[in-house]
Amino acid sequence: MDQYIGTKLNERYELVSILGVGGMAVVYKAKDLRLNRMVAVKVLKPELAADDDIRSRFHDESRTVCMMNHPNIVNVFDVNQDGDLDYFVMELVDGITLKQYIRKRGGTLNWREALHFAVQILLAMDHAHSKGIIHRDIKPQNVMVLRDGSVKVADFGIARIVDSAQQTMTQEALGSVHYISPEQAKGSAVDARSDIYSAGVVLYEMTTGRLPYEGDSPVAVAVQHINSVPLAPREINPEIPLGMEQITIKMMAPDKDLRYASAAVVLSDLEEFRKNPSIRFDYLFPWMVIHEEPGSADPDQNTVSIKFNPEDLRNAKPPEPEKKEEEPEPEDDGSGKRTALMIGAILLAILLVLFIIFRILFTSFFSDLLDGGKEYTVPNLLGKTYTEAEREIFQSDELFGHFTVTISEEQMYNASYEPGQIIRQEPLGNTTTKSEETEIVVVVNADEEIEAKELIMPAIIGEGYEDWADTLSDKYGVVVKYKSEFSSDYDEGLIIKTDPVSGSTLKEGQTVTVTYSKGPKSTTVTMVSLIGMSENEARAKLAEMGLACGTPVVQESDRPAGQVIFQSVKPNSSVEKNTVVELQISSGPRPEDRPAEPEDHQPEPEVQPETQQPNPEQEWGWNTPDTNEEEGTTEPEVDQGQNMPEDEVYTITVNLPAHEDNSVIMIYVNGENYYTSTVSADQSKVTVDYQGTIEGVYATLDGIETEWVVE
Repeated sequence: MDQYIGTKLNERYELVSILGVGGMAVVYKAKDLRLNRMVAVKVLKPELAADDDIRSRFHDESRTVCMMNHPNIVNVFDVNQDGDLDYFVMELVDGITLKQYIRKRGGTLNWREALHFAVQILLAMDHAHSKGIIHRDIKPQNVMVLRDGSVKVADFGIARIVDSAQQTMTQEALGSVHYISPEQAKGSAVDARSDIYSAGVVLYEMTTGRLPYEGDSPVAVAVQHINSVPLAPREINPEIPLGMEQITIKMMAPDKDLRYASAAVVLSDLEEFRKNPSIRFDYLFPWMVIHEEPGSADPDQNTVSIKFNPEDLRNAKPPEPEKKEEEPEPEDDGSGKRTALMIGAILLAILLVLFIIFRILFTSFFSDLLDGGKEYTVPNLLGKTYTEAEREIFQSDELFGHFTVTISEEQMYNASYEPGQIIRQEPLGNTTTKSEETEIVVVVNADEEIEAKELIMPAIIGEGYEDWADTLSDKYGVVVKYKSEFSSDYDEGLIIKTDPVSGSTLKEGQTVTVTYSKGPKSTTVTMVSLIGMSENEARAKLAEMGLACGTPVVQESDRPAGQVIFQSVKPNSSVEKNTVVELQISSGPRPEDRPAEPEDHQPEPEVQPETQQPNPEQEWGWNTPDTNEEEGTTEPEVDQGQNMPEDEVYTITVNLPAHEDNSVIMIYVNGENYYTSTVSADQSKVTVDYQGTIEGVYATLDGIETEWVVE
């Protein structure tokens, strides 16, 4: 068992079980003891936590992600540390990864389903990019598919935390290298368009059932991202509409200047395609080899070519149709010379390709190895003029060639500095970087104090708060804080009130509080024990409490016929009104267990109630009981809580059928999810301990019911 299971982080988050293990952290299922809810806790691995720079980035990036609030992004609730453990707390998502979902669907999704998922991923990217957050690791493994078909993207802004600790491609990076952009593979600067490339690879994989590039090593795959272009999607799957193929190719353009400028523009094209699936966009792809007839190329062979010069690509024009000319009959004389020249030209081309690949490999992946991962200290330019900053860098052997200074267009005034002096810089002075070339963006103090803009607070009550999140901060220049309250007058997500109220004068930098609705306040009741009541008494009690009664299941027991012997909601637990409570009613003991009647007694005809077997799919989690064929009776495998001591420890063993690697096992006890984890392909069973009364057990493997035993 993991050493941290049972640990209480900061006396608040109790780690229950492992949900998954990644390259930088271990994800645990945990209980928030303060708010009484289940959450996911991501704990930074000890080997990474030992690096102070990574720990600092971990906390800074995680706090940045906390500011995001979007239905397609996994929410981050808290960032903290407990002793040597650094962690952040996320919402617990009940679902599987998009990678697992694609595998379950046979490796390929139809284009309508792919469109459904792609739109949600891009909506999440668009929201994050508007906050200045780049994901850097968009891949199906970081996209969760929920039971309702919606998706949530995880790990926004976290990927670059380990950049400084992982400068070269290793086997651990294999899961991500298939989706990285060419500029990431070369170690160049990334922006929002890098995420768009990765999302394009995900769309390519969903519709074609294959990755654009494969290789024997991460480096080999990365080189293909730099030097090659993949087979057009419709060459692999002719059922893909032309418009979707064009969108995918443009998202995966090798030069980021040829890609979509933003996720919002991609969403616009996807919406046009959704309205008209037969649409054909006016895009040119001179770097691609696209045949007239879909599927005419060899689907087992990628189309590979050296990447065009970016300027050639940007200035490309549609190719002129080739004119067929009659070729003269070859002369017998000199044929040997022509053959030798052709072979020589082919060999020269091969040598040139190998030279280019070697050069890129050498400069991109091994430069850090050669210079020992040298770090450069960013100079502190605060208080200097732009000229003084340029001179300092020019005259320093350590700084020259590694840093450049660029003046931001942002206007600010700070009374502590003279006009023309630098009052802000990014990155901050005295921090370190491993980048060979770093641009320092500086803000120069204005000549005089800048008058704040005066704007009027708009009337936004009744509108969606997410629709105004960026508008208020971008257009009005204010700092927006959000609060939520229960409201029966406004639907969830609609704005209830603002502070200041509409019509008030706003100043740039002012804080505006927006309160939005959480929907009507849910009312809960405390469940009472119904055991021993008659069915009518139990129904009346449930109606009095505002709860609903499900269809009762008749079950043999030692209790008198007609009494309640089981309820799906435990006594003393809180439950929302209108919740359906499932009951089991006793049919009395089995005939052979009943007292013998006198011989002269003529028994009245007995009406046997119809026996219904509990459904293992029901929410309260019964497993299908075994049937005794000789006696013709049905007995549950587990005592339904009648005679089971509350402090007894039981061992639940789930037998696993043949399955894939990273399959998801879920065990429900008494109607609640008690254990969730992933299992390897060679694992044959899962065993967990449970202390307390067991009223029902239900286990699934990738959503399919699985056999279990309780001892």
